[in-house]
Amino acid sequence: MRRNSFTTFAIILLTSTVAIAKKEPALPTATEGKQKTLSLVRVNVTGQPYDYFRPWQKKAPQSKRALGAVLSKGRVLVTADLVANQNYVELERAESGEKSAANVQVIDYEANLALLEPAEKNFLDGITPLDIATDTVVGDRLAAWQLEPTGALVATEGLVTTIQMTHYPVDVGQFLTYRVSISMQYRENSYTIPLVKNNKLAGLLLRYDSRAQLVDAIPAPIITHFLKDAETEKYGGFPSSGFSFFPTRDPQLRTFAGQTGKPGGVYVTSVEPNMPAVKAGLQVGDIVTEIGHNVIDQNGNYIDPLYGKIELTNLLTAHAFAGDNVPFQVQRDGKPLQFNVTLEHRAVKNYVVAPYNLDQPPLYYVLGGVIFQELSRQYLKEWGATWQKEAPQRFVYLDRFQSELFPEGHRKIVVLSQVLPANATIGYDDLAYLVVKKVNGAEVKSLADLAEAVKHPIDGFIKIETEEDPKQIELEAAQVATEAPALQDNYGIPSLERLE
Repeated sequence: MRRNSFTTFAIILLTSTVAIAKKEPALPTATEGKQKTLSLVRVNVTGQPYDYFRPWQKKAPQSKRALGAVLSKGRVLVTADLVANQNYVELERAESGEKSAANVQVIDYEANLALLEPAEKNFLDGITPLDIATDTVVGDRLAAWQLEPTGALVATEGLVTTIQMTHYPVDVGQFLTYRVSISMQYRENSYTIPLVKNNKLAGLLLRYDSRAQLVDAIPAPIITHFLKDAETEKYGGFPSSGFSFFPTRDPQLRTFAGQTGKPGGVYVTSVEPNMPAVKAGLQVGDIVTEIGHNVIDQNGNYIDPLYGKIELTNLLTAHAFAGDNVPFQVQRDGKPLQFNVTLEHRAVKNYVVAPYNLDQPPLYYVLGGVIFQELSRQYLKEWGATWQKEAPQRFVYLDRFQSELFPEGHRKIVVLSQVLPANATIGYDDLAYLVVKKVNGAEVKSLADLAEAVKHPIDGFIKIETEEDPKQIELEAAQVATEAPALQDNYGIPSLERLE
């Protein structure tokens, strides 16, 4: 089966061989003469994703097998996508095969990280926890740790070629990423792979390009940020400022913006409604010249003491926490200004189109066979890895430009996703992928709005208005109510609605 060049989440079988890393120091052991107790455990996960085409049910169970990095305080670090929609998580000691159920302690889908803890408190006793190496730079050599079925360690060495900002799987903002040139072989526990430097955790596998033999890794600075935040009473999540920018290399753009003095900084192209940047006073057309006393160049980079030039978004993710007050130096029409931006984590519920919806069932409402849902990227991903091309383009457009289209925020987009054949929907069987505007004359900004409006038929009919053709659908209210039990029986729907 043909796969994409850059495969997210899973390691693809390679034809090259694996060599034990020649320069990797001795592995951590409990005692010199005993069986090695590696700082790794196997993680076995059974999960069931929700079916967004039949939102009242789940898909078939899936099993995943991975490695977790054992950290201090009896915790195990893995990627979030490993434990997404999990039903059961189990830890397995590599040297003995001993097993214990585990709980997800903290999870962050945006940073793709999760902390597990064994149900048996003493399960990890004797395993040396990994320290974290935060000093990795371009040119360093990292080793990917994998396990043979026997529990023997396989370490494959690679070279860090680039440190840059990239998008993580759920595609919310950009995060620091190590790119490592490395050749690895498939192992059954390769869903999550630790990358180590001098026996310290330097990163976790994010994705692997088998053709180019390149790994993108979640780096130690993102991991340490996650762990520090996880120590707080309530996990806050990575912060966001809420503005987009463009380089100012073009002298005509700088002239248009009225910039004076030495060229530099980035041009603000948009500010998200109800987000920190706009709350602080930032406007479209401003040129941001400094963030947190770090000078921003014309490409949007600053000089990091460890990495050199890197994009300014690193200052607002890895270097900052939700609640931090960050000074922005700005030029507006040639005049210098300073804004203090108080960073916030943007909760999923605050998006018009949610970027992800994991570990919770999708909302839906079934009316006489017509299925209504709130548009989300999780729904769009039902069209597969190429959903941006395969999904209904109207919906992709609404997802991509939601801030510009709905600057007021505080709403959802309700769609008529499909129609189940039923007596009440004869003639409407082919309708699908329509945006709902009104029901019975009432504007619809959420499924709850739709459910409430349905209670108020007009002359015995439920009138549904859509943005696309046929523009209007009418269902006889009495027939819908009478046939509801039969509809549930025919399609195995336990409930005709899930609104919260």
